[in-house]
Amino acid sequence: MDLATLIGMIGASVIVGLAIIMGGSALMFINIPSLLIVIGGTFLVVMIKFSLKDFLNAFKVATRAFKFELQDPQELIETIIEMSKTARKEGVLALEKMEIENQFLKDAVMMMVDGLDRDTIKARMAQEIKQTIDRHTWGAKVFFATADVAPAMGMIGTLIGLVQMLANMEDPKAIGPAMAVALLTTLYGAVLANVVAKPIGDKLTLRRSEESRNKSLCLDGIMAIQEGLNYRLIESLLEVYLTPGVRQDSSESADGAAAEAA
Repeated sequence: MDLATLIGMIGASVIVGLAIIMGGSALMFINIPSLLIVIGGTFLVVMIKFSLKDFLNAFKVATRAFKFELQDPQELIETIIEMSKTARKEGVLALEKMEIENQFLKDAVMMMVDGLDRDTIKARMAQEIKQTIDRHTWGAKVFFATADVAPAMGMIGTLIGLVQMLANMEDPKAIGPAMAVALLTTLYGAVLANVVAKPIGDKLTLRRSEESRNKSLCLDGIMAIQEGLNYRLIESLLEVYLTPGVRQDSSESADGAAAEAA
């Protein structure tokens, strides 16, 4: 579970809700016509921009903004190093017996065990990385489009409310409801765009980058194992995927272990 997404979105919603409650009755901020204009109108306009399949898939991809466990790159490197040692000592077929948590890496191992050549494995893994990037990219695009359209629909609702208000100036009872539509649609549009849609789009963009990095790491690791490189060389090649601070800590730990062994 991604606590950052949950805490941020729930916290922002609570703050807005408290501001509403502390200012008076919360019921005055509920207006069905405004909700229909902003929520219904926004999603219908966004559907125009995309295919129905891409639109619906975006909501499936959005679950990764809330519930997603990404394996630590350092752990992946350690797993690949163990695989390298096993492959050099016992052969590639011995990798089939290893317990590998990462499904992408596990699929690559099975392709090696099945005897597929290097180019075929690389092409299949690269295609999987591309598909992952595409899924997250289109999911993020749908939510960024929602963030763009929601304020515009809020403005449309505001104009509708103002027209209704000006058309009924002789009836004081009609001015209040019309003004509520005018103001609340702007509020709803701003909240939908800035509290929900844009943050989810940004988080999916981050997920795309993280998954692409991990899968590229696995691809380079598998290619190095198949080429028969020494595990120390493989480790140095894969450390480029770590942040400088983590990379330095890893090197210091390795140096310390080597010194103790000596």
